[in-house]
Amino acid sequence: MNIEENINLFLGGFYKNLGRKPEDRNYSFDYCYNYFHEFYENNIIANLANPQNLQISCLQIGFYLASWGMYRGSSFLLQKSLKYFERLIKFISGLNPIYWEIDVDSYDEENISLLINLYNSIRNSLGNAGNHVTDTLVTKIMLGIFGNTPAYDENFTKGFGIKVFGRKTLYDIKNFYLSNKKTIDKIKIQTIDFFSGESTKRFYTKAKIIDMIGFVEGLKKGKNIK
Repeated sequence: MNIEENINLFLGGFYKNLGRKPEDRNYSFDYCYNYFHEFYENNIIANLANPQNLQISCLQIGFYLASWGMYRGSSFLLQKSLKYFERLIKFISGLNPIYWEIDVDSYDEENISLLINLYNSIRNSLGNAGNHVTDTLVTKIMLGIFGNTPAYDENFTKGFGIKVFGRKTLYDIKNFYLSNKKTIDKIKIQTIDFFSGESTKRFYTKAKIIDMIGFVEGLKKGKNIK
């Protein structure tokens, strides 16, 4: 797996992926992550669900998920309104800040257990759609809000040769990071501010960088591109 090539392809555009341009879909991650991370940075996570912010919080996660393909085809989300995410946001608003502090380099038994508990709680917060709530949906939420795990979509799982979210695959991702630590640690990508279009002081997490690497690798494999 050529890490630097995959990152450059992701940033510059590859196949139907248009790269990082402020009006294109990849920046939907930046805007969503920036929004939720600001509440964490200011130690006001509980305010995500107050009357002034609840609708905007639902809009942020809803549009990010739509932009990242979760409203296409036969997705059950097509039958849901924005209010569907209210219970999710209220759950997120009560969380310990530690969930924003976990990244691939800190994956250990304790933090992986926390991620699995978070996954299960998010799944439960999505309510009676239970059987339709996939690894892809839950991990995209975890990536967009916390940046603490790659999104287990079709391309990423194909790229890494893994199947389901869980303890084993999280350790697989940690081992990939350790094997490529010097290369991954050199990659510094700042998020982009929605209003100014300028770089923020926030950087992509290692989980997000690995998500990008695996996404492009999966596209390569799917299209049989060398």
